[in-house]
Amino acid sequence: MQATPLFEERVLFSPNIPKAVNELLQAAVAASHADKPRAEQLFKQAQAADPSCLQTYFALYKFYFYQGRLQEAEREALAALEQAAALGEFPNDYQRLANEAAQWDMYASETHLFYLYSLKALSFIKLRSGQEEQSREILSKIRILDPEDRCGASVIMTLAAALDEENA
Repeated sequence: MQATPLFEERVLFSPNIPKAVNELLQAAVAASHADKPRAEQLFKQAQAADPSCLQTYFALYKFYFYQGRLQEAEREALAALEQAAALGEFPNDYQRLANEAAQWDMYASETHLFYLYSLKALSFIKLRSGQEEQSREILSKIRILDPEDRCGASVIMTLAAALDEENA
């Protein structure tokens, strides 16, 4: 007989996520529509419970982004980049990474790919914040770091190009 979970998972995070962190994140996701302050508290609690758990950074920057809290989303995306670089043992500076691209395999692990996804998120946050030039700079580095477009940054590149056409 299989045990029935006490709650239904609303979001599938990494299969390696610690159970306690997953429970906090699931509770935060459940609360995110009806009780945003409670959701934020739970997201932060999950991050504090395991600061090396990259999914907590992802959850927080998405939470802030969807609320239009772009400065806080940017702060969490930057923290995600810093944590991923520390865990992956590569430089956090995306400009340095792009300049030394031959030395770094950004497809080497989930941590490396998480860095690319978070860098893409940062470029989108910058774009939505009206910082188009900074967004384009990040996107140009992603092209070098992710030539196969595994993180899907081409979607943000298309949005940025559309904005350029609109503003021309």
